[in-house]
Amino acid sequence: MTARVNTYENGKVVHIGSTGDAVGLSVAKLVADLSKNAIENSGRFTVALSGGSLPKILEKGLSSLKDGVDFSKWHVFFADERVVPLDHADSNYLACHDALFQHVAIPRSQIYMIAFNDDPAVVAQDYTRQLSQLWGSELPRFDLILLGMGPDGHTCSLFPGHALLDEASLWVASISDSPKPPPKRITLTYPVVNNAASVAFVATGDSKAPLMRHMLGVEAQSPSLPAARVLPTAGQVHWFIDEAAAAKL
Repeated sequence: MTARVNTYENGKVVHIGSTGDAVGLSVAKLVADLSKNAIENSGRFTVALSGGSLPKILEKGLSSLKDGVDFSKWHVFFADERVVPLDHADSNYLACHDALFQHVAIPRSQIYMIAFNDDPAVVAQDYTRQLSQLWGSELPRFDLILLGMGPDGHTCSLFPGHALLDEASLWVASISDSPKPPPKRITLTYPVVNNAASVAFVATGDSKAPLMRHMLGVEAQSPSLPAARVLPTAGQVHWFIDEAAAAKL
């Protein structure tokens, strides 16, 4: 189940797995390698996770991820979160807990969850405070941000045509009118996402195939597609896709 790896002219590295399990194993290998390197260099591994189908795909590679990974040094944030209680079915935290956290020994104090409030702006302000606990006043630089992509090209909770695409000062922004339910969310903004050392997208299924040509520069990248705006200034972008998503490449 070894993935095929291609590097495109825009520098993005694409890992194509024949099955969902192969995609999960490829993601797990990258996570393990980046974790090891970060801990050797800085004593910690900072990672931001998204929701959607991503936690289930991570779960597929979990058995290999456990081997040789020092989870005690992980600091886990969320690239976006639905503003719901942590035990709600829509919670990204809950999805990641069920797929990952309950199986590995990440200290609970190093999993940075939202403080639920009905006002997403208050939640975003508090989450910014949590980021500053690790980075102070410096723009956060994650070792890895793991993202998904919707069929409309959205990533995190950054949706096509939304004003948040142009947010340039906040680290964490709130949204009350998400076109995809639930409407209230918080999200990392492009300044933080594009400051990461590595960003890895996971996209599977034939609904993603038309978008992949834009994401990889085979066709002109469209600024209307939020995922296409993820271009780290000093970092690497990886795409982990299956054969269905790769069909038009």
